[in-house]
Amino acid sequence: MKTGDPVSVIDDNLKGKIMSIKGKKVTIEDEHGFRYEYNAEELVLQQAEIYEQIKTVQKKELSKPVSKKHDKKPFVLDLHFEHLVKNPAGYNSFDRLFLQKEKLLTTIDYCRKNNLKKLEIIHGIGDGILQQMVHDVLESQTHLEFQNKEILHHQSGTVLVYFR
Repeated sequence: MKTGDPVSVIDDNLKGKIMSIKGKKVTIEDEHGFRYEYNAEELVLQQAEIYEQIKTVQKKELSKPVSKKHDKKPFVLDLHFEHLVKNPAGYNSFDRLFLQKEKLLTTIDYCRKNNLKKLEIIHGIGDGILQQMVHDVLESQTHLEFQNKEILHHQSGTVLVYFR
């Protein structure tokens, strides 16, 4: 250390320039013109060139894995009959409604067994028979919530179900 060198104080948030050295006592002056006296072992030289030689390596930030459990997309069940069977013309209206109800109940059981949180049921707009059956089945179930059927009941072709 010599007069004029920039220094920092080890145990204090203070920087300054060495003004004088008397044995082990060093007098420094901060940027505001105040003078302080410290022992030489309490000071550290500020050498910016030390840090200029060090190369920094920027690492790529890895994407965080997203749990399937917290996936925002609901499980989708489309109850349109042509999606449920290969030959839809071979069934009468009673059999169609019965198969759609069975598919709905098995899907609800599947969601509960696999701890799924959301189920979107697509029933279509139609004449309302399938829609009414879906709402009747959902009302008979426990530990689930679904959209209120009074609001946009006949205008929406889907029901969103939340499992608890």
